[in-house]
Amino acid sequence: MGIMISNSSNEPIYQQIAGQIKGMIIRGHLQEGDALPSIRGLARDLQISVITTKRAYEELEKEGFIQTMQGKGSFVAMQNKELLREKKLKIIEEKLLEVVKESKLLGLSHQEVQEMLQILFQEV
Repeated sequence: MGIMISNSSNEPIYQQIAGQIKGMIIRGHLQEGDALPSIRGLARDLQISVITTKRAYEELEKEGFIQTMQGKGSFVAMQNKELLREKKLKIIEEKLLEVVKESKLLGLSHQEVQEMLQILFQEV
């Protein structure tokens, strides 16, 4: 599944797991109806407690990203397209905020940042 746990992070492990799965759903790497690894299987793969994995899945379910069916497992839930778009926009806004803050620290003007962004848009 490609989940990486950082022991040096201040973020709890269950939040790291939930955040990465949420990101996979938002970016479209996981689609509606896709099965997630079992709680035990993911815990074994990541070499962490089943309780930690269960807590991550509970968070994702509470936020509406996954649904769990007793005896069948956990699956990516149907996502409201507009809500999903808003979540993606929020991620972009957060990243752009980091760029703006760093640009100001370096003394770059709005125009310089805008030119960089325009070049990057043309290259990609």
